[in-house]
Amino acid sequence: MVTVIHNAAIVTVDDNDAVHYDAAIAIDGKRIAAIGPTKEILDRYPNAERIDGTNKMVMPGFANVHTHLTMTLARGVFEDLSPPHKPPFSGGLSPIPLPKMSREEQTTMAMLGALEALRSGTTLVLEDGAGTGDYAGALASTGMRFLLGVRAFDRIGTEIGDPAPYQLDRALGQRHLKIIEDTFHEWNGKADGRIRIAVSAWAPDMCSPELLKDLRALQDRLDTWATIHLNQIWGEVAAIQAHRNRLPTEYLADLGYLNERLICAHCRCMNPSEEKILGQAGVTVSFNSAIAARRGLSPRISDLEQYGCTIAMGSDNMAEDMVEVMRTGLFMERVRRENGRLPTPEQALRWATRNGYKALGIPDGGWLAPGNKADLVVVDMNRAHLIPMLRAASDFVHNGQARDVESVMVDGRWLMRDCKVLVMDENAVLSQAQHVARTAWSRQFRSRLELPRPAGFIPDMLP
Repeated sequence: MVTVIHNAAIVTVDDNDAVHYDAAIAIDGKRIAAIGPTKEILDRYPNAERIDGTNKMVMPGFANVHTHLTMTLARGVFEDLSPPHKPPFSGGLSPIPLPKMSREEQTTMAMLGALEALRSGTTLVLEDGAGTGDYAGALASTGMRFLLGVRAFDRIGTEIGDPAPYQLDRALGQRHLKIIEDTFHEWNGKADGRIRIAVSAWAPDMCSPELLKDLRALQDRLDTWATIHLNQIWGEVAAIQAHRNRLPTEYLADLGYLNERLICAHCRCMNPSEEKILGQAGVTVSFNSAIAARRGLSPRISDLEQYGCTIAMGSDNMAEDMVEVMRTGLFMERVRRENGRLPTPEQALRWATRNGYKALGIPDGGWLAPGNKADLVVVDMNRAHLIPMLRAASDFVHNGQARDVESVMVDGRWLMRDCKVLVMDENAVLSQAQHVARTAWSRQFRSRLELPRPAGFIPDMLP
């Protein structure tokens, strides 16, 4: 049956950033059938299921092109433990490690992240991590789209951002290559194509030249996408200079790792020569604005875009709220540019929707047009913080909240309708995630007494 949402504001994110007021959108199966004036669309589809869109806005779903769903476990902890921006660097993104989790615990936390993503209007996610295939089935059950990056590295004894000597474990890298290939053959294309598998290199300073060449060859052989953390923190830059006598982006370029199907996360600790290299290679930069603000660092987005990079957006660690990511990116870039008008809200919305879909190989998604995928969200604009609604896109980018998203559709199927999540037992996910978090953190603190305890932890989680 055709579904028509009528009397709504339709924010298309098309080439002209067109917004249609008092308009309707028709969905037939998995595709958008038509967009136009309400009367015209209702007359064309007299037998359609009708959904009143009065005081609603229909827009594309968000594309989160860089996140780690299982790191919801560190929510409220890692945000305040960023590494230093000046030497000495010792490696790691936090002085406290993430507690080790069982496969079941990881799945629980991944589902918590997926739940938050869905509630904020996200329809496409690039999830990056080790063992993403372990919870691919659970993610597939949500009805959302996922590109799952399976991580590889061959440096041991430390983490990102450590200039100490490189300890190579070639066998480890080879095991990771096999896991990527096995996961690809098991999951790529499953769930009606909503699950795809990508190649992930952890970071330049965690991968040897041999491993990066192998990963690039594997990407070509599997005909898929790749991702990497790049110029994330200043310790990473120092490490690559110490190990390779190059800057991180130069190191990747030398090895032929840069390509148009590569998503580079962060890119906030780099000089203009590196930005130009990325632009010439046509890579996508994931502007992870919310975590960048928490870390006190930000990339030069206008320069990266000018040089030829596609700008998309990601939430990165601990949070999945793409409404916050979009607005934070707008604000941070205006502050950096010292320009109260640029970027425009329409640009920020494009970064967070259409550009992400394009970057992950879905050019007919992330924007609303006849023939495109029916991946969309319905936003309740009848809110005190959104009234008056005079410029729908700008109003939502500047003032919207995740809780304003009331319905989410992927492939023409409602995943959330009238604020009720239809694809998960929300209360069970929340309860299980809280239990896993308390158990995992308590287990870690009680087994590792030397770890510092941040202020404010729940008392029974400490020794």
